[in-house]
Amino acid sequence: MKPALRRAVLLGPATLWIGLFLVLPLTLMAYVSTLERGPSGGVLWDRHSADAYLQFLFERDLMDRLVLNTDYLHIFARSILLAGVTTLLTLAVGFPTALWMAFQSERLRLVLVFVVTVPFWTNILVRNYAWMLILRTGGTLDWLLTALHLPGPPLEILYTPWATGIGLTYSFLPYMILPIFVSLEKIDRRLIEAAYDLGADRWRVLARVILPLTAPGLAGGAILVFIPGLGAFISPELLGGAKSMMIGGLIQQQFGQSRNWPFGAALAFVLLAMVLLALWAHALRYRRERADE
Repeated sequence: MKPALRRAVLLGPATLWIGLFLVLPLTLMAYVSTLERGPSGGVLWDRHSADAYLQFLFERDLMDRLVLNTDYLHIFARSILLAGVTTLLTLAVGFPTALWMAFQSERLRLVLVFVVTVPFWTNILVRNYAWMLILRTGGTLDWLLTALHLPGPPLEILYTPWATGIGLTYSFLPYMILPIFVSLEKIDRRLIEAAYDLGADRWRVLARVILPLTAPGLAGGAILVFIPGLGAFISPELLGGAKSMMIGGLIQQQFGQSRNWPFGAALAFVLLAMVLLALWAHALRYRRERADE
């Protein structure tokens, strides 16, 4: 068998799978975003319009004139901010955890990786309902503060952006720990010993040896947390309520009770464009760093 034919045969099943379950749905979504909304919802399949994309920035007043509307921009900005904060929090917790895990014995490392992946065994709805019980007024957290005789009113964290941040951080923490752990585990320990032999203290070893060698894991973890965090739906919906609607909730609302499918599809493509731009920027930066080397 010729190499080109053999390569085509090997890639065929994966290409077919990606085409059917990724490219085809995205193509349909792109087509829906260019259609007019039906009188009772849905779409008019034979009428095309750019109103779905205009609605992202404008609305029509009583005189049918386009007026700037920044409500959806605020939702996108809130989503980006919460996703960024979630990424920083998971990094602050995940890097020390992964660093400690990477320097344990091989048997203990396997156990710790198993412990990190345990939350994946539980449905995300169950985990978020558990956080609702913890964060609600009079819940577990308030009871603990009362038991410790700490003065002050109830925290009332539930249905605030704080609760959303806590839920997202908890949900995406394993996505940060595991890539960093893999990068740390591959570091040649002789490099660290050489740094100590040359007089470096722990902070210099961390800053000049460990962090640069762990950069791919840090970047991978940040991408795995930030991008799903942008489109997160369940945690903001259950923990944040209406006060902290994010992009995922807005898209679900358009396909659900609002029945504005073109606008929901347009919002999904705006989100996809943001994700692709972020990945493109990361790829450019990575190429420049490789070129400088």
